[in-house]
Amino acid sequence: MKDFTCAVLVVLCGLVEGWKIFHHGRHKGGMLGAPYTDQQIALPPAEWFEQKLDHFNPTDTTTWRQKYFTNATFYKPGNPVFLMIGGEGAANATWMVKGTWIDYASQLGALCFNLEHRFYGDSHPTTDMSVKNLRYLSSEQALADLAEFIEAMNDKYKLTSATKWIVFGGSYPGSLAAWLRFKYPHLIHGAVSTSGPLLAKADFQEYYGVVQQSLSTTGNDCVSAIKNATSQIDILLKHEIGLLKLKELFRPCDAIDPTNEADIATLYETLAGNFAGVVQYNKDNRAFEGSRGTNITIDVVCELMSDETIGPAVTRYAAVNSLLLDTYNQTCTDFSYDNMIRSLRNTSWNSSSGEGGRQWTYQTCTEFGFYQTSSLAPHLFGDDFPLDYFTRQCEDIFGPRFNDTLLEQGINRTNMFYGAYNLEVTNVVFVHGTIDPWHALGITKSISDSEPAIFIEGTAHCANMYPSSPDDPPGLVAARLQIFELVKRWLQ
Repeated sequence: MKDFTCAVLVVLCGLVEGWKIFHHGRHKGGMLGAPYTDQQIALPPAEWFEQKLDHFNPTDTTTWRQKYFTNATFYKPGNPVFLMIGGEGAANATWMVKGTWIDYASQLGALCFNLEHRFYGDSHPTTDMSVKNLRYLSSEQALADLAEFIEAMNDKYKLTSATKWIVFGGSYPGSLAAWLRFKYPHLIHGAVSTSGPLLAKADFQEYYGVVQQSLSTTGNDCVSAIKNATSQIDILLKHEIGLLKLKELFRPCDAIDPTNEADIATLYETLAGNFAGVVQYNKDNRAFEGSRGTNITIDVVCELMSDETIGPAVTRYAAVNSLLLDTYNQTCTDFSYDNMIRSLRNTSWNSSSGEGGRQWTYQTCTEFGFYQTSSLAPHLFGDDFPLDYFTRQCEDIFGPRFNDTLLEQGINRTNMFYGAYNLEVTNVVFVHGTIDPWHALGITKSISDSEPAIFIEGTAHCANMYPSSPDDPPGLVAARLQIFELVKRWLQ
């Protein structure tokens, strides 16, 4: 049998200060958190790679230092090499010792790397996050970073020309995983694209449609109570006594001004985000920063919403809000639009928005959209945060040039560049969960034998990437095994 070396690339799925727990479909720290571990495990130290600033300007020779991690515990020469690449948050060394890809690595004797995404974590290509510098932040530059890193590691570890790179990615980097196979097929031999949106779209109204469907898995009472709570808030906002009641229930940081449309939109969107965040990460075995071990699931929030002993629907709605505020150590509900914009305008790496909030917002304004609007009937969470609420943020944060026209041009370019649902590749598997709202922009039905899809019943965002649990549903257990068999087949 011909001797060869295989390299497998794993791409991570991927808030502002004192502001929001969940924003633009993203938790603080990124869409893929560190896997839970209840034991002390030695983690590898950070290493640094000299990366090009602009891959598409041959006259610009500027470089910067990109962070990565290495785990050679399982490796023997001739065995696979795995590379995990960070998404829209800091790369976490815990992923070097935990997670499904590490289970695969241990069985295949793989050398493992983890490359952080440019402009996130400690990988700072520029002195700050000014609009002038953020022009170097794009999915195309990120894909080129991967290509450069692969070539460099081939040289450093003297990997042979028979080396096969297989990409694993979840969430936004789930998209990168498929796109990397598409754009660099001579470097990438296969890809596992988990929870990756492939269609760039401004008005992602389907998101809250899936949220409603997922909440409905507990029965009709939860959704009905949310709808009633939203209606009750509508009424309370119209009266002075009602405003006092809202202040008592929802613990606002500032007085509620019902004439301030931007603040009211932010209030409704924030309260909707409470449920969206829970649904998106339902029972996924991840541990959020600051969660103090709390596992808030659909069952938990729907039990609160269905418990009439707590009070009317709006009181139960507020109880969910308080649960999340307390869990994430937030003292009050900040629904101030101006506070949000002010925070996301901060260009310093040391600011709270430097953890990824400003950068990811920039990418949504220039490449993807992905705005989870209230446009879809029956408007479970109200209809107060339509598309223009989000596009206004682009202009208010980055300047008047970042308008609807620029957004639409960026979205069209992304879909033209990568193919959206018409992506033509081989050796790519698309993995989604039925609970995860992001599946609405992904491929959930097999295209061919070389482009299969795995649609896992009852699972949420990137669930197959996290460590296994005795409580995992049968479909999730089967999916992990099916993915592993595909990877082994690609490497034969």
